[in-house]
Amino acid sequence: MMIQNTIAQSVDKYTTTKDANFVHSSMKLANKAEGTIVASIKGSERGTVFRAWGTTFNELDWDAFNLLSRNDQDELMKNLFSPQGDLRFTHGRVSMNANDYARSWYSCDDVVGDLGLKYFNIERDKRNIIPLARAAQKYCPQLQLFMSPWSPPAWMKINQDYPVSPNQYNTMDNRQGYLLYMEKDSQNQNVNFDPDEMKLLGERNGVFPRRLATQDFFIQDPRYLQCYANMFCKFIDLYAEQGLPITKVMYQNEAYSYTPYPGCAWTAEGTLRFNNDYLAPTLAKAHPEVELWIGTFNTNRLDYVEKILDDKTLQSNVHGIGTQWECRENLPQLRERYPNHRFMVSESECGNGQMDWAAGEHTFFLISDNLGNGCDEYYNWNFILTDNGISPWGWTQNALVQVDSKTRSMRYTAEYFAYKHFSHFITPGTEMVGYAGRNYSKTPVTVFKNEKNIIITAGNFTDSESSISVKIADKYLNIKPQPHSFNTYIVKK
Repeated sequence: MMIQNTIAQSVDKYTTTKDANFVHSSMKLANKAEGTIVASIKGSERGTVFRAWGTTFNELDWDAFNLLSRNDQDELMKNLFSPQGDLRFTHGRVSMNANDYARSWYSCDDVVGDLGLKYFNIERDKRNIIPLARAAQKYCPQLQLFMSPWSPPAWMKINQDYPVSPNQYNTMDNRQGYLLYMEKDSQNQNVNFDPDEMKLLGERNGVFPRRLATQDFFIQDPRYLQCYANMFCKFIDLYAEQGLPITKVMYQNEAYSYTPYPGCAWTAEGTLRFNNDYLAPTLAKAHPEVELWIGTFNTNRLDYVEKILDDKTLQSNVHGIGTQWECRENLPQLRERYPNHRFMVSESECGNGQMDWAAGEHTFFLISDNLGNGCDEYYNWNFILTDNGISPWGWTQNALVQVDSKTRSMRYTAEYFAYKHFSHFITPGTEMVGYAGRNYSKTPVTVFKNEKNIIITAGNFTDSESSISVKIADKYLNIKPQPHSFNTYIVKK
């Protein structure tokens, strides 16, 4: 059905710049275009149905959260998780065992050889992760979680340690450096990759990773593989006892990041073996209500991703595909090749600890591009960190809220408002129906619709005012975003 007979002429506009956040004003639709038409909708289109916004619960977030006063804590969680708040998150992500934003390495079962899981527990989560999730649950009682590990317990890995690569921030034996590629050079020295390859500084250009691991770091013994699948189910059970439902799982976070922090390299063969032969059937038997997704894919090696996703058994076992970082580059091809699977952003890029306006612009583009290319869930990484967001493994990362550890005061960063321009209006059930495309990466425009509104998001990351138009039926939204601004336009049907 066409919408020109019912569409309102007035438009609500919300703008954020470096100097002012979420300023409201009004404008009107026009009868002709005054700028380049970057998107056009008739109103009858059907698009990707958006499902959920989420963030992640980590130990360092909990530490930053506990520096705040009780009033600030309540304000923050209301803003993030309340249906009447700013960001309106409904989902959260947790890791089984430590991730790179834990205080230190730990696992749920450090008893070597405990294949019966007698000693498996979530006691550390009960002190750190679960209280943070419950603080969110106060404002979002329907909170759902998805889980993926960064590393199995060290005793289940070939190097008997939590990282994949040795460096100054861990105690992995340097002699094990050759395990990733299983080769040495002419001087019989370990072949190692650049130790700074995983640094989250600037853009990652070219192919990532530069080389692929040649063996699985998880021990490919049937007893270990089955035990690990059982761990997933045990973790789900124990979180359910705490009143926190895990509704989806993925086997591994970033199997293609060969990290000095908690990680685990997997080959395509190992990935298919564990997911198809162990995790899928075990999950289906013990927790049929929990969805198995495949991911998280963080590589732009399209042929390698397709090697896994083309497997027919895997396709029948998984509900969707988790993408992050470099995998975004191949979203158009993946969406075309696997039209029957859902896609989610399992982790938005997390910056370099600057927490500045440029980080906000990059995040606004990432949300535009991922949603514009068909992702229907979007997860932030850390939502609150202190100072420059440094981890025990030397990374500095961004957050939506920055806490000054000396004054114990909080600041909403530009990335917080980048999210707000989307998540405040794009609720579950809203459809993505138009995207200007990657040719407009400096002025991204995305169009959504729901029962009540047409929602247009537009950024301008240049030093000059741009002039662009969106055609809506037989009317035009002519917009001139200010230099370096985030904008949302609400057109009532």
